[in-house]
Amino acid sequence: MNIHNKPDLQQKLASEYVLGTLRGGARRRFEKWLSGDQSLQQVVRQWQSNLLPMAEFSPAAQPAPSVWAALERRLKLKASGKVEDRWAYWRNLREDLAFWRGLGMVSTAAALVLVSVLVSRQQVEPTAPLNNYVATLSDDKAQPIAVVTGDLKRRQLIVRMVAAQNIASDKSLELWAVYKDGKVRSLGLVADKGTVTLPMPDYMSEEATPLLAVTLEPKGGSGNPDKATGPIIFKGNWLQT
Repeated sequence: MNIHNKPDLQQKLASEYVLGTLRGGARRRFEKWLSGDQSLQQVVRQWQSNLLPMAEFSPAAQPAPSVWAALERRLKLKASGKVEDRWAYWRNLREDLAFWRGLGMVSTAAALVLVSVLVSRQQVEPTAPLNNYVATLSDDKAQPIAVVTGDLKRRQLIVRMVAAQNIASDKSLELWAVYKDGKVRSLGLVADKGTVTLPMPDYMSEEATPLLAVTLEPKGGSGNPDKATGPIIFKGNWLQT
């Protein structure tokens, strides 16, 4: 397959590659194309830049208290965190080869503990990705406009605009779930910039709702939750991750 002259396909594959939804042979094939195609590399970098804000959804990982306790014991610190004889202690450190060896061992141990924490988090939550959905909504020029993430556990849709839109004061943007048979259902109004959180309906699965779309509606929305009145200005596939 030649994707060099297919910008829409390049955008679709690059977005799925960055999101991690491109798997198996398709991912390996894309990486082979990517290694020798600078224009495709640029598309991937663009998607990485656009989707980088999503990283803030990941919870921070704090090292275990035992790591700090081990460091305090090894460095001979008080519980308050202050050195008993601060100046004499640090003057002697320059000549204390055993200290530097010990500090190297502690650093290695701390790194191993951190790796263990990260691995254990992956093992504890092996099915977490199955609760998540994502859609990258693009305009008719295949430019990414918004990213929609869905969390089945929290029953939330988070709509983040990666490219701010200039919407007239008498207009609104409305997000729609598009069924396989072409029928639509309103999911709520979204802002022209920033982030909006909406409730996630029970029917929001990849099988039932393969597509999300945003239309330009009169102020306040279409007025009919089952019928859009304005044009579709960006859309994207709803995928389980």
